[in-house]
Amino acid sequence: MTVLNIDAGVLNVAYMESGPPDGWPVVLLHGFPYDIHAYDEVADILAAKGARVIVPYLRGYGPTRFLSPDTPRSGQQGALGADLLALLDALGIGTAIVAGYDWGGRAACVVSALWPERVRGLVSVQSYNIQNIAKSSQPAAPEDEYRYWYQYYFHSERGRAGLTQNRHGFCKLLWRLWSPKWNFADQTYDRSAKAFDNPDFVDVVIQSYRHRFALAAGDPAYEDIERRLAEQPKISIPAITIDGDADGVAGPAGTARAAFRFTGPHEHRLFVGIGHNVPQEAPEQFAKAVLDLRP
Repeated sequence: MTVLNIDAGVLNVAYMESGPPDGWPVVLLHGFPYDIHAYDEVADILAAKGARVIVPYLRGYGPTRFLSPDTPRSGQQGALGADLLALLDALGIGTAIVAGYDWGGRAACVVSALWPERVRGLVSVQSYNIQNIAKSSQPAAPEDEYRYWYQYYFHSERGRAGLTQNRHGFCKLLWRLWSPKWNFADQTYDRSAKAFDNPDFVDVVIQSYRHRFALAAGDPAYEDIERRLAEQPKISIPAITIDGDADGVAGPAGTARAAFRFTGPHEHRLFVGIGHNVPQEAPEQFAKAVLDLRP
């Protein structure tokens, strides 16, 4: 795979592409705090099956850059969805299978819900990933609340300073906590951690975790998208959702409860012994989910 760049919406997006240019399109989207290398093995499998595989760095990661210094460095869900839609447009892709986890799964769910004509199929880890910001102040069960300590940390300026000063150590801790059964090598982490040196990384991350709790204003450019997402739109296109039963942040199979949000063909799969970074921990299983949705 080769790193390419394209202007798409408010970003110059860096992405990897593999497979035949005329293959069936698949866009694979990483989460926080990860990068495109989460999909190295998945991309190889799909490309060998004839897919045109696109793996972008999200806003605030790696070589992806904002085109204007005046654009708010927002990580809100509306922005992530708009970025994916703009990338499809820029690449001339009419419809694609979209697949992701964490932030990437959220972007995939947003486009699937609001622009279903652009999505042939959805693979989403942690199920229905669209945030219900209106209910964000309602407490969850204690066993769920403690997993979100990092989000509450980011609500403070101490958290912003901590992420700024210790971003590599902090994110490596999250990898360990969220995937307790994944014995990744230091080299594996270091390869991805380079993406966190992006100059917008901290601002985008902090805004994301504040906006989802209604503690920070969103970018006015995405006001209409956020209004539509507040209605918790259902997803009508074919979808496969995934949970890892060793996920240290989402909890074991906790997101299967959102199955009622899928009104089209839907299957939920539980991956045993797998944590939060599903495509990198279980690439063959993840790739199979995508292949099961191919045309």
